Amino acid sequence: MRNCETISLKLDELQPAAQQLLANGGRMQGVYAWYSASGQARLRYVATRPGYETCLGWSVDVGDDPVPSLAAVCPLLGWHEREIMEMSGIAFVGHPEPERLVTACFPDAPTGPLVPPEAGAGERFATLSAPSLPAVSGKHVQLLPFGPVRADVLECAQFVFYYVGEGILYYHPNLFLKHRGMEKQFEGVECGAATLLAERVSGVDSFAQALAYVQAVEDAAQCSVPKRAEWFRVIAAELERIYNHLHYLGHLCHTTTLKVGESQGKLLEELAKQINARACGSRFLRNLLWPGGVRRELDIYAVAKGLSCLKPQIETYIGLIERTTSHLDRLISTAPLSQKLAFDQGATGPVERASGVDRDLRRDHPYAMYRTLAPAVALEAGGDACARMRVRIAELRASIDLVERAIDGVAPGGPILAACPVPAAGEGLGWAESSRGTVMYAVHFDDAGRLARVKIKSPSFANWRVFQSTVYDSNMMDYAINEASFGLTIAGCAR
Repeated sequence: MRNCETISLKLDELQPAAQQLLANGGRMQGVYAWYSASGQARLRYVATRPGYETCLGWSVDVGDDPVPSLAAVCPLLGWHEREIMEMSGIAFVGHPEPERLVTACFPDAPTGPLVPPEAGAGERFATLSAPSLPAVSGKHVQLLPFGPVRADVLECAQFVFYYVGEGILYYHPNLFLKHRGMEKQFEGVECGAATLLAERVSGVDSFAQALAYVQAVEDAAQCSVPKRAEWFRVIAAELERIYNHLHYLGHLCHTTTLKVGESQGKLLEELAKQINARACGSRFLRNLLWPGGVRRELDIYAVAKGLSCLKPQIETYIGLIERTTSHLDRLISTAPLSQKLAFDQGATGPVERASGVDRDLRRDHPYAMYRTLAPAVALEAGGDACARMRVRIAELRASIDLVERAIDGVAPGGPILAACPVPAAGEGLGWAESSRGTVMYAVHFDDAGRLARVKIKSPSFANWRVFQSTVYDSNMMDYAINEASFGLTIAGCAR
């Protein structure tokens, strides 16, 4: 792999290595499990380091001995380890939250769905207990189970609140009621056809999901993508960011009951999606990517014309939002997230940058033509709902600028798709900075060149975890605002 420097570690070397990584300013990105053709269980830890454009990988063979949990050292790994225990049947000892996560609402099974038959049966929940609610007592304490069916067309999820008056004492989300097993669906699929699956992991991040996936395949194949295709990829990625941030601003207005702002945001989002449709035939920028490049030319003239009309409307809209004090009053000081908590718990995207964590994959680990464009990174220090909004406003403006510069960089003529033959038993790692944060794909191929394992790290899986910490000691009236300010999706979490 070009994108990941992988070293082998023993089980007793994991904790010292993690501590050294953090001491050097690095950050874990996640951990996943896969099984070799012979049934050997392996773990792959993925980390990023300051000053390195490539990732760092730790490969660990798992035998009969249990794996030490790193969740106490790197809290963001907590959900990753719980997911592995449930789905891949590998036990972690010393986990601070030994409860089921993904399968909390499903019957027990002897082995996880990602355990191949040749690996043998195991106790799927051997180290996990069923989720339990705390024993909360008091005359004025009330229990509210909210969901899974919610208002409007919101995604399926259940939230349990204990509260007194308006103050929230305890909060527990159940986000996996419609877990789709997307990673399992990739198994045995040809790498090109699997692009269509990646586009459907999370609809609002279709392009970013597919971009991270095809770049992982290209990493495995050691494929060089034509520059013209890389320019098109940047344009499409930023167009996706534009319509998502417009949707975000409109939805945030909805939660503060600023109805005019909500309507205007929805209108601008629709106009942005129409630009996408004119550019490539899909409002969600689907069916454009393919391993080795892109499948068709982008109509950059339609993009340029559409943005020239949309840009002044966006500026007017932003100006109105920033001058509406009734809207800002509901955001300022609501649901603050500290820089330390954002880093430790694995916040990503605008959420982490609004808390002062200076990190963006487009700059720190550049791909496509971002190395040439050198995108500016928007930062805020407040960490509250208003800071999260301001980061997205700054990114919205920056995305328009990036699209305009990328259009100027597209040279006339030239190839847009290169051959991308995948080697037998190859593996690769790819990533993209979506509108919500880090999307990362790890791919492993079998001896026939078909996908044997695909690991998806989606930004909402990371941000839902850190979101919980901002709910405690907040109030019920601000909950909808808080959730909207994080820009979360259920589909991106319950993959």
